[in-house]
Amino acid sequence: MTQSVVVQVGQCGNQVGCRFWDLALREHAAVNKKGIYDEALSSFFRNVDTRSGDNGPDIDKGKICSLKARALLIDMEEGVVNEILQGPLRDVFDSKQLITDVSGSGNNWAVGHKIYGCQYRENIVEKLRKTAEHCDCLQCFFIIHSMGGGTGSGLGTFVLNLLEEEFPEVYRFVTSVYPSGEDDVITSPYNSVLAMKELNEHADCVLPIENESLFEIVNKIHQMVNSGKLGSTVKPNSLVTSSAGSAKMLQEKPFDAMNNIVANLLLNLTSSARFEGSLNMDLNEISMNLVPFPRLHYLVSSLTPLYTLADVNVPSRRLDQMFSDAFSRDHQLIQADPKHSLYLACALLVRGNVQVSDLRRNIERLKPSLHFVSWNQEGWKTGLCSVPPVGHSHSLLALANNTCVKPTFIELKDRFMKLYKKKAHLHHYLQIDGMEKSCFSEAISSLSDLIEEYNELDATKGGPRIDPSRLKIAV
Repeated sequence: MTQSVVVQVGQCGNQVGCRFWDLALREHAAVNKKGIYDEALSSFFRNVDTRSGDNGPDIDKGKICSLKARALLIDMEEGVVNEILQGPLRDVFDSKQLITDVSGSGNNWAVGHKIYGCQYRENIVEKLRKTAEHCDCLQCFFIIHSMGGGTGSGLGTFVLNLLEEEFPEVYRFVTSVYPSGEDDVITSPYNSVLAMKELNEHADCVLPIENESLFEIVNKIHQMVNSGKLGSTVKPNSLVTSSAGSAKMLQEKPFDAMNNIVANLLLNLTSSARFEGSLNMDLNEISMNLVPFPRLHYLVSSLTPLYTLADVNVPSRRLDQMFSDAFSRDHQLIQADPKHSLYLACALLVRGNVQVSDLRRNIERLKPSLHFVSWNQEGWKTGLCSVPPVGHSHSLLALANNTCVKPTFIELKDRFMKLYKKKAHLHHYLQIDGMEKSCFSEAISSLSDLIEEYNELDATKGGPRIDPSRLKIAV
């Protein structure tokens, strides 16, 4: 069994991470009734004998003694991390997994990347190595961060570069939360584009998430709960809605509900690595099968069920509906329409009692309505995990490498250029040591090149399907 380490950076990264660890613990508690430390738990947690303090030895087998998350929590404002340490998850982390400061990055990528990056480099490397040493077979680093703020975008991408230097063989999956057009951080277009250059060059896979999409999903769930259309019972233990699964929580903490959706994405993504299934899909297989070109590694994710919170058994017709939902716009975690764009590849990760025949039937049913590149018409990767998420009988995560991410990047570029043409707020960045004007021109050039690569692929859409020529065999 392989292990993964989560690196959560900045306010958003730590809030999403907090929800992830909470839901992961509840998911394992629902499956692992006897409280035994097993391989599934070991993928994200250590079992530490704390009788001699936090430095106790790891216990590989037997009863759970004290679970410690395989994680590194980084934030240059200590508020969110302190909140986590005072909350119900405080025992899952120890002080050796935290790196905090007090002043924050002032919504400035350069402060996070150049100043804090240099200042905390040795500390971050040391803590990453310590975390890696506790793994038997480290397969993946998950970075969770936002693109709009200073610490998440700047220090988050600095850590990404460090991981490539220190652990070149270990996969780097990045969950990046992109700001909406109405973002209250005026400099977020600068921060996002500067961070994009680093993601283009140093990540293996990026799962872009848009705040706007999460907000819309949460609003729809909220409306459905209030309209009573979901039937007489709303599931009290559904992990999708909020920590308590109740509509009341949704009203009180909208960010919790939004962060839960991202946490669920990560739970489903790693389910095959943690639990048994008839078709297990490893994380390296996602990168291997879904990323044909190194820079085009942005995967659009959609989750289902999101809106079926009523306690219903899922008949096969409903199972088919789940597959249809995964390809509809209102289940996408970014504002995108993959159905009318070009697919490079697609992965379906299903959880619950689903047969391979169900998968095949639905792929055959959906295939005619989806546009795949001519050289990868059979570009489907599938995973079946027998353990469903808590509170549901089935779930499906679809990951699409699709040109539909292009509009998100074009909009980001436009917002960047509006500021950059006026040189607005540039001086805040250029006064930082090591920050030159060329950093901006290189970043926008990198983003433009990425958009152009998607344009070239889009230009092939709808063309005749040309089978590659084969060697003729003389008889």
